[in-house]
Amino acid sequence: MASGGGKQATKIVSKSSAGGAGAAGASGGPPVMPLASPLMGKKKKPFLGMPAPLGYVPGLGRGATGFTTRSDIGPARDANDPVDDRHAPPGKRTVGDQMKKNQDDDDEDLNDTNYDEFNGYAGSLFSSGPYEKDDEEADAIYAALDKRMDERRKERRELREKEEIEKYRMERPKIQQQFSDLKRKLAEVSEEEWLSIPEVGDARNKRQRNPRYEKLTPVPDSFFSKHLQTGENHTTVDPLQGLGGLNTPYPGSMTPGLMTPGTGELDMRKIGQARNTLMDMRLSQVSDSVSGQTVVDPKGYLTDLNSMIPTHGGDISDIKKARLLLKSVRETNPHHPPAWIASARLEEVTGKLQVARNLIMKGTEMCVKSEDVWLEAARLQPGDTAKAVVAQAVRHLPQSVRIYIRAAELETDVRAKKRVLRKALENVSKSVRLWKTAVELEEQEDARIMLSRAVECCPTSVELWLALARLETYENARRVLNKARENIPTDRHIWITAAKLEEANGNTQMVEKIIDRAITSLRANGVEINREQWIQDAEECDKAGSVATCQAVIRAVIGIGIEEEDRKHTWMEDADSCVAHGALECARAIYAHALQVFPSKKSVWLRAAYFEKNNGTRESLEALLQRAVAHCPKAEVLWLMGAKSKWLAEDVPAARSILALAFQANPNSEEIWLAAVKLESENNEYERARRLLAKARSSAPTARVFMKSVKLEWVLGNIEAGQELCTEALKHYEDFPKLWMMRGQIEEQCENMDKAREAYNQGLKKCPHSVPLWLLLSHLEERVGQLTRARAILEKARLKNPQSPELWLESVRLEFRAGLKNISNTLMAKALQECPNSGILWAEAVFLEARPQRKTKSVDALKKCEHDPHVLLAVAKLFWSERKITKAREWFLRTVKIEPDLGDAWALFYKFEMQHGTEEQQEEVRKRCENAEPRHGELWCAESKHVLNWQKKTGEILAEVASKIKNTF
Repeated sequence: MASGGGKQATKIVSKSSAGGAGAAGASGGPPVMPLASPLMGKKKKPFLGMPAPLGYVPGLGRGATGFTTRSDIGPARDANDPVDDRHAPPGKRTVGDQMKKNQDDDDEDLNDTNYDEFNGYAGSLFSSGPYEKDDEEADAIYAALDKRMDERRKERRELREKEEIEKYRMERPKIQQQFSDLKRKLAEVSEEEWLSIPEVGDARNKRQRNPRYEKLTPVPDSFFSKHLQTGENHTTVDPLQGLGGLNTPYPGSMTPGLMTPGTGELDMRKIGQARNTLMDMRLSQVSDSVSGQTVVDPKGYLTDLNSMIPTHGGDISDIKKARLLLKSVRETNPHHPPAWIASARLEEVTGKLQVARNLIMKGTEMCVKSEDVWLEAARLQPGDTAKAVVAQAVRHLPQSVRIYIRAAELETDVRAKKRVLRKALENVSKSVRLWKTAVELEEQEDARIMLSRAVECCPTSVELWLALARLETYENARRVLNKARENIPTDRHIWITAAKLEEANGNTQMVEKIIDRAITSLRANGVEINREQWIQDAEECDKAGSVATCQAVIRAVIGIGIEEEDRKHTWMEDADSCVAHGALECARAIYAHALQVFPSKKSVWLRAAYFEKNNGTRESLEALLQRAVAHCPKAEVLWLMGAKSKWLAEDVPAARSILALAFQANPNSEEIWLAAVKLESENNEYERARRLLAKARSSAPTARVFMKSVKLEWVLGNIEAGQELCTEALKHYEDFPKLWMMRGQIEEQCENMDKAREAYNQGLKKCPHSVPLWLLLSHLEERVGQLTRARAILEKARLKNPQSPELWLESVRLEFRAGLKNISNTLMAKALQECPNSGILWAEAVFLEARPQRKTKSVDALKKCEHDPHVLLAVAKLFWSERKITKAREWFLRTVKIEPDLGDAWALFYKFEMQHGTEEQQEEVRKRCENAEPRHGELWCAESKHVLNWQKKTGEILAEVASKIKNTF
């Protein structure tokens, strides 16, 4: 072992010796001095001590980029080790979580899902790189571009944002908007209801709930006396003492009587005496010196107090500013009238009437020629003084019409008024206003004389000429109007007055000539003929009773300024407008002219016939219809109107002859055949009706003709004949649902329920889309007690006929009649989802609700179906049930106006008037119903189409339906 160690040591020593001098020096020999550096004697480099350039990393060029040792970052840690932060959120509580998060932040998401064609990647591609100065400049340029583009799109963007906000507010209104309707209803809350609202609990503490109010105790006189004797400490300077020092007032220098001279004592006794004296003076002002009784008006006392309060709306400081400004205006420009008027009115509204009068009188001195200042002065002054002011104004302004009118108004005696106005006319003879005011005060003869002089002084006043013509005799009036036409050739009223004058004196043949000459003359003088103005004049003539004049005017101007293709449409609108204005003769003239131009237009004849039916007499209607059928022989409705008019007048032979002529013009016309049958059956000529129907079935067989044949036999009691005819008809017209309905109803009447069911089922096979057939079958099953089958039939009907409100309504009522109210409510909700705009469903839904919820439901119904007659009728019934009579009547009237063909509305309205109206109101409803001749309505049709009521008139059916209505709502 020792020899081996020696060998090793020898090797080491030999290596050391071979190392040269450097090794020897290192092993402990003398140190070797380094060689002198060539840079040591040179100057210091200029970059030393200066900041490094941008982006410089020391040692980067030679690869010495900095490094990190284990001592810098600490010992290695496992990924599951907890972090030092004890309160780290979930997902960041281990070392691995934080390392993963840092890695995710560093890595850029370059996935295709994060790429957009316009914007590129959602993140920044170079977020990990250094942010240098050129990056900052580039960002500034892009920011400027974005700002510029944003300004260009600013208006559109703001408009779009505004629309989005409005849409958002509509979809999601604020709480305040949601309760706005309830806030409006607070206006209807009475004082008693308001006071009956219970108080909310008070959450404050006891001291806040029961505060101790400050107690005020009167201070005794001795307190003031003591402090006056001892003196007071002043902490403020009296502004009245100027700058001469803080001088103490000499004792006794105050008001005599309050302080005894020479002493500092306050005499309370004299203060009490003064107070009593003041009260005595005030009481003596309101007492009667003779009887000693008070004359204070207890009712008018508060009114008098209110009258003493200034009625200005501004603050005291505002009035002072206004007064100062107006004073400046007056001093700057003393000859400016509005400044004086405004100053006077300011003082007037602040209650200083005398100051206002003084100001305005000074204004009359400074603005002598101002009419407004004089009138304001006359208004502010009392009666006699105002007359003096007006007299002074007249001396300065002798040509002012307004001042003369004011002077006449100030006079109370009629003779004095006349005297003032005549004096005014001497000075201002050209004033139409003065002449009219003066003429109004005169008697008829004196007025005629004055008007004769007035038209000489004012020859261009149409009103004066027309007034004179009205007061003159016929011959003189013609001369006056001729002179007026010479002086005023451009006014149409003179010509129209001349035409009315001729008509009033029986010269109707001259009326047409005068109007024609008027049009020609006015055009020659360059006057444009305004069609609307002339029609208005014609309406005024109609209302004044000048029928010939109004018709002549209509004929003259009706075609002016209208294109040929627009004539018919425009004339019909004009006629409707005249009817709306109550000018029936004008409308009649328009229709007459239209019929002359369009003699073969069926629509014009119909409009004219309906006009005569509603506004004319029976004779005028029949005369018009005779002319109508002569020009339009193929218009069946005109023949039928003529026959009906004769029938209503109980002239049956004339009606038959009209229908015979109609047969010749329209052979084999179904309408005319059925009208002839109705005429005969209504007049109890049943054999004639049967023969007519037999001829119709042979010559013009139609489904309606067969139906009327079955109906006639049915109502006359010939059931077998009716069934035979029905069977024959169904061979030819099996797709006509009314025949199947009649067959089933006849069997029901005969208590043959099985045959009736069979008829309905056969009819539904042929006519599956006939809702009345489904309803009849459902009613049949319900009547025989088969509720489940009736329900199934209605469900099947709804499948065959989706969105049918009648079927949904029957389903709801079926469940309600069965006592299943919950199911009926559920069905109603489904029905309203499928048919949201059905009026009959909403009307039924209102009364399915409990009484407190009906009003809300009716509001929803009106929002969905604002103009539906069934909804309006439901609202009227709702008001009726709440005993709101006036509102109910208004809604009934609205209903029958919107839909006069709804018989149920008329029946309910009549029932309502029978309970709450007068006999006149009941009679009015009945007459209006007879004129409307309603044909539809559930209750109405149940009575009008009943076999026993086939010959009843509209008024009888109305009374029958009204009597069967029960106020169950």
